[in-house]
Amino acid sequence: MFFGEKDITPDPNLLAKVNECASYLEIMRSHDHPLSQLSPELSDIFDFFIALTICNTVVVTSPNQPRQKVRIRYELKSPVKTIEDFIRRLTSSRLTSGSNNSSSSSLATSKSTLRAGSSVISSTSAESTLLKLEEKLANSSQMNNNGYSSQQAKWTPGDEPVEGELRYEAESPDEAALVYAARAYDCALVGRLPDQVSIELPHLGRLNFELLHVLGFDSIRKRMSVVVRHPLTDEINVYTKDDPRDKHQKKIRCKTQNFLNLYAADGLRTLCIAKKVLSKEDYACWLKSHIEAESAIDNREELLFQSATCLETDLHLLGATGIEDRLQDGVPETIANLRKAGLKIWVLTGDKQETAINIAYACKLLDHDEEIITLNADSPEMCATLLEQHLHCIESKFSVEKSTQNTAAKFIPLYMSSSSVNPNLGLVIDGRTLAYALDRALEDKFLLLARKCRSVLCCRSTPIQKGMVVKLVRDKLKTMTLAIGDGANDVSMIQVADVGVGISGPEGMQAVMASDFAIPKFRHLEKLLLVHGHWCYSRLANMVLYFFYKNAMFVALLFWYQFYCGFSGASMIDQWYLIFFNLLFSSLPQLISGVLDKDVPADILIAVPHLYKSGQDMEEYQPHMFWMNMIDALYQSLVCFFIPYFTYYDSDVDIFSWGTPITTVALFTIILHLAIETKTWTWLHLSSCAFSIGLFFTVALIYNASCPTCYPPSNPYWIMEKLMGGPMFYLTCFVTPAVALLPRFLYRTFQGTLFPTQLQLGRQLSKLPPEVRSQCLERWNTNKDTDSHKQWKRFTMVIKQFTECEAGQYSSG
Repeated sequence: MFFGEKDITPDPNLLAKVNECASYLEIMRSHDHPLSQLSPELSDIFDFFIALTICNTVVVTSPNQPRQKVRIRYELKSPVKTIEDFIRRLTSSRLTSGSNNSSSSSLATSKSTLRAGSSVISSTSAESTLLKLEEKLANSSQMNNNGYSSQQAKWTPGDEPVEGELRYEAESPDEAALVYAARAYDCALVGRLPDQVSIELPHLGRLNFELLHVLGFDSIRKRMSVVVRHPLTDEINVYTKDDPRDKHQKKIRCKTQNFLNLYAADGLRTLCIAKKVLSKEDYACWLKSHIEAESAIDNREELLFQSATCLETDLHLLGATGIEDRLQDGVPETIANLRKAGLKIWVLTGDKQETAINIAYACKLLDHDEEIITLNADSPEMCATLLEQHLHCIESKFSVEKSTQNTAAKFIPLYMSSSSVNPNLGLVIDGRTLAYALDRALEDKFLLLARKCRSVLCCRSTPIQKGMVVKLVRDKLKTMTLAIGDGANDVSMIQVADVGVGISGPEGMQAVMASDFAIPKFRHLEKLLLVHGHWCYSRLANMVLYFFYKNAMFVALLFWYQFYCGFSGASMIDQWYLIFFNLLFSSLPQLISGVLDKDVPADILIAVPHLYKSGQDMEEYQPHMFWMNMIDALYQSLVCFFIPYFTYYDSDVDIFSWGTPITTVALFTIILHLAIETKTWTWLHLSSCAFSIGLFFTVALIYNASCPTCYPPSNPYWIMEKLMGGPMFYLTCFVTPAVALLPRFLYRTFQGTLFPTQLQLGRQLSKLPPEVRSQCLERWNTNKDTDSHKQWKRFTMVIKQFTECEAGQYSSG
C-alpha cells in the first residue's frame, strides 16, 4: 500500500485480506476458537499493522485533554536486590491498566544484578503462560475469557479521546503516515507512555503492549526496532522497519521485491516491516549484553550498534510500505527560476536512488532530454575507474578544453564556469560511491565531473556526507554556498554552508534552529534569493561606494586648504560642524537609502530571474567603479572648495565666514549625489533629505546666535545669519552643487540611454504598462537560447522595441 501523511490510498488486495481476517476473527469469536489458531497469512497481516502502529515514536494527543502522566507502580519503586526478583518482575505479565512502569526503570534496576553473575531465566510452558493469561483476563472487566474484546470493550470519553479527536505528533511525516495508514485499516494508536503502547484492533478492542526497548533509527543501520511484550501471548516480540536496500535484508520474497520496485518507480519511499519472536532465554542473554553496552565508557556507540545488529537478525518479513513524498506547491517553478538565475543546484537526499530520481524529475531538477550519468561503485578502485571513464567520455564528446588528468587544477567559482557546464548532463551518485568520491584521492575528479553537469543528485546520503559535500564545494571551488533543509538530518550541511536556510514544517524545528534564515515553504526561497538577496547586495554595494565617496570628498576639502595654511593642520570649518557632519547632518538619508532602496521592483526580479546574475558578476561593485568614485569625490571637493574661494576672494570675511558656505555646499552636493544614485523614492527618502538640510540650518543658526565669545580671535557669532542675508550665499549654494554633480548626472543619463545595464533594462520594463510588460516578458520567454549574452541581447532589443512603441503612442496621443 502507499499513502501520504493523512491521504491514505489502501491497497485493494490488502484491504480485502483485512476484511477476510476480520470476518474470520468474528467466526472464531462466536465459535470460541483460540487466537493462536489463526492462519500464518492472517497472523502476518495483524502483526504487520501492529508493527505499523507501535514501531515508532509517535505521541498521541487530544485537543480536549492534557498529556498523560507517567505512573510508576509501587513495586518498582524499590530496587532489585536479587536475580530471582529480577526474573519475577521480568516474567510477570503486566496487562492491567495500572501497568505503567517504564522500561528504563527495569533496565536501571537490573544492571547491578546482571554484573554480579549470569543467570538463566526459566522458561514456563505454553499451557502455564496461557493459564496465567486467562486468569488475568478473567479478572479484567474489559476482556472475555477467549482473548477477544466484548462489544462493550471501548474506552469512554472520560478515559481517552475518541478516535476522531486523536492527534499524532511524530518526529517525521513518515512515522505519522504509517500510523495514519494503520488507522485506515482499523488499527489505531490510542495511547503511548514511556513503557506502554495502547492500540485498538477490530474485534479485539484495546490492547496494551509493554514497551521494553526502542532501538532508534540511525544512518548506519537504516532501521528502527521496538521490543514489546505481546498482551495476548505474553511473547517478547521484535518489530522492525528498515530500508529494503539494506544488506541484512536480502531474503525478500520475489513478490514483495516487485512491489518495492513499483513503489520506487513511482517515487515512493519504501520500507520493509519484519518481526521476530524472542524466547525468554534469548532475551535475557541479549538484555545482559545490551545493558553492558549502554553502561560502557569506551566504544559505547560501536557496542550499541553491535547489540542492535545482533537483535535484528533472522527477521520474518511481514510486508512493505510505500510513502508518497509529495512536493510542496511551487517547488518545480522555484527550481526552474533559480536555475535561470545562474544558481547551480545540488540535491543531497537520503532517499533510495530510484525514488530520488523520480522526485528529481518531478521537481524539474532533471529533465527528460538530459543524459544521466549514474555512479554506482562497490569499491574505491571502481569509483576511480568510473570517474575517469565519464570524464574521458565528456572530453571526447563535448570537446571540453580542460584535461581530465589534471585533477589538481584550480577551480573557479560555479557562477564563473557556465561555459564548461553542459546543459544536457545530469549526475546521479549513490551514498556508497559518494563516500569513495569524497576521499582526498578522488574528490578533485568528482568535482571536475560534477562541474560539467547541469544537475547533481546525491542519493542515500548520510547527514555527515551532506556536510562533507557542502564543505568540499565551498573550500575547493571558493564559491558561496547555500544549504536548505527541513529536518534534523540536514543540520550538518546547514551549519557548514555559508548561508543556511531552514524550512519549518512537519520535520521539526531542528533545521530552523541551526539556520540563518527560516522560511515556511520551499517556494519562498525564490523570493528570499531573487528579491531580498538581490536588494541586499545592491544596497550594500552602493552604500560601500557611497561611504568611501562621502568621506573622501569631505576630507579632501580640508586637504586643499592645507596648501593655503602652510600645512599647519588648521581647518576653515568650525569644529562643531566637523563633529556633526557625519553624525547628524548626512547620516539619515544614507541610512534610509541603505535600508529601503529597491533598484528593481520585486515582480520584475521574479519575472526575470536572470537579473540575479548581476550580483554574481559583481556588476555593482567593481574596482574601476571604486576608483571612479574616488576621482569624482576629488573633483567635487575641488569644485566645492574653489567656487566659494573665488567667490569670497579679496573680501574682508573671516575664516569661518568662508568655511561655512563650503560646509553648506558640501552637504548639498553629498545629499544630491545620493539622490542621483537612489533608484526608489518614497516619502521617507524625501523627508530624510529635507530633515538633514533643515537640521543643519537649525543647528547653525542656533549655534551662531548663542556663541558670542567662541574661538577668539575668530568668532562664529552671527555668521550664518549674515550669510543668509546676502544673495551671494544663495547663488553659491545653487551653482556649486550643479557644477559638482554635472559630470555624474551626464554619465548616468548617457550610459542609461545608450548602454543600459541589465538592471536598468529591468527598471525600464517596470515602467511600462502592465499589458505591454506582459507582452514583452512573453516574447522574451519564447527564446530558448541558453547563451546568456544572446539572451540579454534579445532582451535588450525587446524592451527597446516596446519602449519606443510606447513612447511613440504617447507622443502621438
